[in-house]
Order: sequence, then structure tokens, then C-alpha cells
Amino acid sequence: MPSRAQTRKRADKDAKSKLIRANLGMRSLVLIGLMGAGKTAIGRRLAKQLNVGFVDADTEIERAAGKSISDFFADHGETHFRDGERKVIARLLKGGPQVLATGGGAYMDEQTRIAVAKHGISIWLKADLKILLERVGRRDHRPLLKTGDPKEVMKRLMDERYPVYESANITTVSRDVPHEVIVGEIIDALANCPALPADDGQKARG
Repeated sequence: MPSRAQTRKRADKDAKSKLIRANLGMRSLVLIGLMGAGKTAIGRRLAKQLNVGFVDADTEIERAAGKSISDFFADHGETHFRDGERKVIARLLKGGPQVLATGGGAYMDEQTRIAVAKHGISIWLKADLKILLERVGRRDHRPLLKTGDPKEVMKRLMDERYPVYESANITTVSRDVPHEVIVGEIIDALANCPALPADDGQKARG
């Protein structure tokens, strides 16, 4: 049986979630970060907590292309993939309110960053090199990691992308703790995020 403190904490989290959902309007919460940061796993739990839908951009890209991302990279190259990724994310951003998990390179595209800023709140799941390597090493389906030593590739991606990710509205450290802990930290950050209150054009209709 939960203690009074646990019950109060749960009630506080639920109250914050309800307010966040109301202020979100028709916008999306957009998770960004490198492969292995936990965008899908945490995104699903965040969406459940806020009672909104969850969408994984990579899954939608594969559905639109009719092939896996690995095969898309092999058949058409990264440049063509990024063009398709930009278009898919632009379409998905019109489907809020939702939690939208994006691929590691998506936020590097300037047009995508502009679209995210217009239609969503960006949340960077920041993780250190050790955590990322442990996680991505569990599966062999990352096209960019097939181009060289995974550690060196990941370090290069961190150097290139972290300065851009820093422009996100919210930064949360992804680490080896229960996903609910990370979700709770995101909820707290959203509750105090200046970008969250919906303006008249973003409020949900009805």
C-alpha cells in the first residue's frame, strides 16, 4: 500500500500532467537526442502519463518508404533519407497533441528545427557516451554505426550534434534509472517551461 507521501507525489504529478496537457493545445512534445538516448521508451511512457498519442518518426518513415531505415540508407544514401525525414516530420507535427520521437539526425535540419519550434516543444534526452554505447550495442540496426568504429562514430556525432541539441526547450539527462524517473523529471520541467502556455492559435478546439 502506498504511503501518504507517495500518494501526494502521485497526485501532484497527475495535477501537473493535466495542466500540461491543457496548455499543450494542439502542439507536440518532440523528443530529440542521439540513438540510444531512450526517445521511444521514454516517449511512450510520457505520452501515457499525459494521455496523448505517441508517434515514432522512424516508424512512420519506414511505413512511408516501404522499407527499413537501414535498407533506405543502403539503397538511396543519407541525403535522400534526410529529405524524406524532413517531409514526414513536417506532416507529423500537424497531428498534435502528441509525443513525437525523432531520429538522431532529424533536429540537425534547420527547416525541421523551425517547424518544431512552431508546432511543438522540444525535449533533449541527453546521455553520456558510455550509456549510449551500452544501449546501441544491444542491436545491430543503426546505419551510421556501420560506417566505422561505433565509439568513434558516436563521439563524432556527439561533437556535431550536442551544440545544436542545446537549443531545445528542455534538457533531461537520460541515464540508467527507471523510465518513470525520467518521465517525472520531464513533467516537472514542462510545468515550469516558459514556452509551454498555449497561445490562442494553439489551443485545442472545443
